[in-house]
Amino acid sequence: MSQREWIEKDFYKELGISSSASQDEVKKAYRKLARDLHPDANPGDTKAEERFKAVSEAHAVLSDPAKRKEYDDTRKLFAGGGYPRGGFTPGGAGGFSQEFNIGDIFGGGATGDGGLGDLLGGLFNRGGARTTSRPRRGSDVETETTLGFREAAQGVTVPLRMTSPSPCTTCHGSGAKPGTSPRVCPLCNGTGVVSRNQGAFGFSEPCDECRGSGSIIDDPCVDCHGNGIQNRTRTITVRIPPGVSDGQRIRLAGQGEAGLRGAPSGDLFVTVHVSQDKVFGRNGDDLTLVLPVSYAELVLGTTVSVPTLEGRVGVKVPPGTADGRILRVRGRGVPKRGGGAGDLLVTVKVAVPQKLDSDAADALKRYQEAERSSGFDPRAGWAGA
Repeated sequence: MSQREWIEKDFYKELGISSSASQDEVKKAYRKLARDLHPDANPGDTKAEERFKAVSEAHAVLSDPAKRKEYDDTRKLFAGGGYPRGGFTPGGAGGFSQEFNIGDIFGGGATGDGGLGDLLGGLFNRGGARTTSRPRRGSDVETETTLGFREAAQGVTVPLRMTSPSPCTTCHGSGAKPGTSPRVCPLCNGTGVVSRNQGAFGFSEPCDECRGSGSIIDDPCVDCHGNGIQNRTRTITVRIPPGVSDGQRIRLAGQGEAGLRGAPSGDLFVTVHVSQDKVFGRNGDDLTLVLPVSYAELVLGTTVSVPTLEGRVGVKVPPGTADGRILRVRGRGVPKRGGGAGDLLVTVKVAVPQKLDSDAADALKRYQEAERSSGFDPRAGWAGA
């Protein structure tokens, strides 16, 4: 629907309401008419179908407060016959000596700031006549990669092989045959749009000569046929930063689909999947692991060598450590983006032997007797005692 058609239509009349109707009244009027005029309720009735479309169109504008305000404000500009239905003609009423461009009312003509195209741009989803067309930016591309746990924690460089539209290697994305260059379109002067006056309005539309690109290629590249892009398989080397987590997306600017005729390329988004590790777990920037220890080691204390991302370190288990206690080794976790690293969290877990030889069993019984003699009761203070 053109701007002129939009202004000439009386959406309030279509719904049978006044211009001061509330949003609830707009909704009620539409629901009643839509129910009565719906094609399912009027099979084969073309008039009812057309009315249903008109009612739906009116509701789409009046039910949206922002669109309704634009519609009301614009109609007020031409209230009292100020909008000539037949358009302005040279030398006509009002003393105009040339075809009238409504953009002049708001400053700068059809391509100036504040023109009617800007006023109605939100409704028509248009940027206004002043917008200069440029070759279309390439689309974004998405891919995935799977990393080992330690690769993700420490960072790694991986090659990604993918097939996608890329800049033509022959013309380097210009679309013109090597040795030649695109020339500025003489019809639109490189803007990609042309202005046309129809009655009271000045309209802008893509230039037919250059198809909105702003340039003309007289001698196109034989490999890409003037598009500046071609599908090819390429290998991209991607640096995965340390500390990347499972499911994280990494953006590589300009590595996506190539734009037409040298326009900027889109971006490449890489979704990272991280495999589980046999030893380590992860909690944010902290690494976790479970350390098996014997009962004697918990009671008497010991120092145990444990792995980290960068070699092994000794972890001291204090005497009398309870099963399940977490021991913290600072700075031995996942590297942080701003520097430093998380911690290594070591959970001690007592390992119970499934079988004992006679000497070990006798020694354990003697210990049990000595434990009782000392007055130790593991269930002292237990709620279930």
